[in-house]
Amino acid sequence: MTTAPRPRTTTRDPEDLTRRLTAWLGTKLPGARATAATVPASNGMSSETLLFDIAHPDPAAAGLPASGRPGRIPAACALRLAADPAAYTVFPRYDMPRQYRTMALVAARTDLPVPRTLWLEEDPAPLGAPFFVMARAAGRVPPDVMPYTYEGNWLHDATGAERDRLETASVAVLARLHDQVPADAAAFLALPGPGTPLRRHVEAQRAYYHWVVDGLPRSPLIERGFGWLADHWPTGADDPGDTVLSWGDARIGNIVYDGFAPAAVLDWELAALGPRELDLGWMIYLHRFFQDLAEQGGRRGLPGFLDRDRVERRYARLTGHRPRAMEFFTLYAALRHAVVMLRIAYRRVHFGEVPVPDDPDGLILHRDALEAMLAGRYW
Repeated sequence: MTTAPRPRTTTRDPEDLTRRLTAWLGTKLPGARATAATVPASNGMSSETLLFDIAHPDPAAAGLPASGRPGRIPAACALRLAADPAAYTVFPRYDMPRQYRTMALVAARTDLPVPRTLWLEEDPAPLGAPFFVMARAAGRVPPDVMPYTYEGNWLHDATGAERDRLETASVAVLARLHDQVPADAAAFLALPGPGTPLRRHVEAQRAYYHWVVDGLPRSPLIERGFGWLADHWPTGADDPGDTVLSWGDARIGNIVYDGFAPAAVLDWELAALGPRELDLGWMIYLHRFFQDLAEQGGRRGLPGFLDRDRVERRYARLTGHRPRAMEFFTLYAALRHAVVMLRIAYRRVHFGEVPVPDDPDGLILHRDALEAMLAGRYW
């Protein structure tokens, strides 16, 4: 199996975006310009990222680094911009102030390497959508395309000991986040609706699925998955004492690494309150998704890396919390991923890249894995 061609993610012109960014930047730092602007190869399928440098004729006066000395404002920055509505967005809403506030909270309450937030712009006029600017971290990210489980990238080519260091440090990111941020400090991340945080989370995903298929073929597989969740609701999962700040998109592809240690934890748009296992299930399954792709394509991949049992044991040692009902939470992760994949596939339909499918379940690359989970024969 090969991965599908990367669909279009924006209709914006990067050069025009850079010109408009320079005009806006001048209102914050008179005389400053945005230079060396690039879109990262790993630019997400939801919010957009633009990497740029700040140039100024008098760096020291502007608070920028000068003569090898640090400044109040970093010269290397990243801009996070709400998705282009004309690009058939992955999610129905992009709350940039919520992301900005989440990052500031995690930076203030934990020792995690969260990029320093600089400016939030809620007015869509300057760039066409709300955005925020943060400091840019140097390092490298495990690639999604082609996946890091394929040959020829830095993580695949690393030694087993190096990957083990990366895995240990990545699990520790979850442990530190969950242990160091009090749930009441993140109350603004509570999802709407009745019931416990987990029930709200699942209902929000169900609502998202209905938004994805509005006017389009529905997915029998995804609907079976939601039925399975209702029939297998885990005992104790509604205990409010286990509620933490859940990162939401907890995977190694959202971490910048310096060597094999985390240098920046990115992408907080899916953050919410919920049980610890939401992040654990997502980290474990999203790796297995890439590993399955490699094996289905006749590759060895990275067997043993981010192994479910080992991740659970490491997390338990770090936190004292033994992960529970992980069959439920890994299946829920696979189901959430299936809904996102269906939306991305329907984006390709929208842009005329593929026809409307007779079988929407065929658009889900991990269909076989999700079927096996529902049958109890995946793990």
